[in-house]
Amino acid sequence: MKAPDFRYTRPVTMAEALALLGDEENEASPLAGGQSLVPMMNFRMAQPEILVDLGALKELRGIENADGGLRIGAMTRYAELAASKLVSERAPLVAMALPHIAHAAIRNRGTIGGSVALADPAAEMPAVLQALDARIELVSASGTRTVPASEFFLGMYETALEEGELVAAILLGPVAAERRFGFHELARRHGDYAMAGVTASATARPDGTFVDWRIAHFSVADCAVRATGAEAALEGAKPTDAEALEAAKEALSEIDFSADLNASAKTKRHLAGVVMTRALEGM
Repeated sequence: MKAPDFRYTRPVTMAEALALLGDEENEASPLAGGQSLVPMMNFRMAQPEILVDLGALKELRGIENADGGLRIGAMTRYAELAASKLVSERAPLVAMALPHIAHAAIRNRGTIGGSVALADPAAEMPAVLQALDARIELVSASGTRTVPASEFFLGMYETALEEGELVAAILLGPVAAERRFGFHELARRHGDYAMAGVTASATARPDGTFVDWRIAHFSVADCAVRATGAEAALEGAKPTDAEALEAAKEALSEIDFSADLNASAKTKRHLAGVVMTRALEGM
């Protein structure tokens, strides 16, 4: 199929891009990597009147040191993240997830900001950012604001973005030496959308117990979701503690699991426990 008719524009300044996106008389959509938007247009799932190509906006690119953490521009491609020493050192969970995101051709074009703004429930990055306690920097003609990742993803393809706003950057805080990370997903074939996946982070103590858990599942509900009950069950325990792990799996019942073409809600519930167990084993 082919996309419906649309107008294409490639602004060279942020002000121009924001003006186009804030124009209430025309339905405009930002074009980042295009790896999701273009197929959605071909299937008539999205029908913007104007495509605003963000590719010429240097302000939206780059990976920078930010007080010991990172500021990742929204238009930074996955392939750039994978090649970055800063990312591997300061955001190891991002580095762990990247090889699982689609295939190399997609990672060469797809952008982190595009994934965040789309909020596909099967995408890895929204869950990764919740496990990292990241903040999303949003920009509009009226100014800039930041939203915690845990408050940004509201539902299937639904976010806290307001009319005329763009995802400008991902903000990650410093990572303590004691912080540990886990990631696991199940897919029919490597590169396919996951049937279920999980990201996790926690602080390891000298006695082998872990505290300050952050666990986020993806591809099991209508958006990436924190497993706060499981976090509480694991607090102060070792990841290999069978009793704590069983309690954490039971606590997953708090998630409103959703069926899809791959599995029923009941199966998703089971797979969520499987991926969480395997992710914790690697921490």
